[in-house]
Amino acid sequence: MPFSYSRTIHFPDTDAAGVVFFARYLSICHEAYEEALAAAGIPLGTFFVDTGVVVPVAKSEASYLRPLACGDKVRVEVIPQALSENSYALNYVIWKQGAAEKRAAVARTEHVCISSQTRERLPLPSSLAAWVQAG
Repeated sequence: MPFSYSRTIHFPDTDAAGVVFFARYLSICHEAYEEALAAAGIPLGTFFVDTGVVVPVAKSEASYLRPLACGDKVRVEVIPQALSENSYALNYVIWKQGAAEKRAAVARTEHVCISSQTRERLPLPSSLAAWVQAG
């Protein structure tokens, strides 16, 4: 089941044209990702130190479907997808709230699990693997 994260678009999210700056869409998605991990009981403050891994973004893409402006309410769906024993994708849908929800953007990030010391690929830690599989 997708995780859902709600937030308001703030002035610093926007550009000179008054709409959300393209790179901020990925930042908003990353906020939703962090909230999804916290809701799954994965403590970000200690997770990487305790497990000795990092999971950097290896690929990202986004499609912008309608503009968002300061004050707009959005809901971000986060849908994890397993790719291999050491990688996963996160599929996002950003919904503009209103009388009827409308898709404002879709994005995808792909992550690879590596050792924080050697930078070699490692299997996902069990808690992270369970979260991805449950998605």
